Amino acid sequence: MNRAARPLRIIRYAWAAPCSAVGLVLAGLALLLGGTARTRSGVLEVALRRDARAVDFPFGAITFGHVVLGLNEPMLDRLRAHEFVHVGQYERWGLAFFLVYPVSSLWQWLRGRNPYWDNHFEIEARDADKQQERRRYTGQ
Repeated sequence: MNRAARPLRIIRYAWAAPCSAVGLVLAGLALLLGGTARTRSGVLEVALRRDARAVDFPFGAITFGHVVLGLNEPMLDRLRAHEFVHVGQYERWGLAFFLVYPVSSLWQWLRGRNPYWDNHFEIEARDADKQQERRRYTGQ
């Protein structure tokens, strides 16, 4: 990392730190219950269980600041691009993300739309998924 980028990175981590703290508490609980942890590009990824299945939980992964909790390691690998978009959203919004995300869902619900699939922040993350799939398909 070049010297100019380091202060900006520190600011982004500090801005998202309250949200990351929530993730760290949940990560600690997951680790106490047998989960595993690793870091990728400055993000702590915690796999809840090796044998966890998607039917056991309502989500494949969830992000809190710079902490991503996933069902298992293959799920974390599959959802990394999507969840890293959420990391970036926390870096932009900080603690306010805990408010703006559900407000976006509520707004969609009030409009008769799906609160998850039509949530602005999920649409942005799914776009990253599509770009990653295109790169895989085209070999770029």
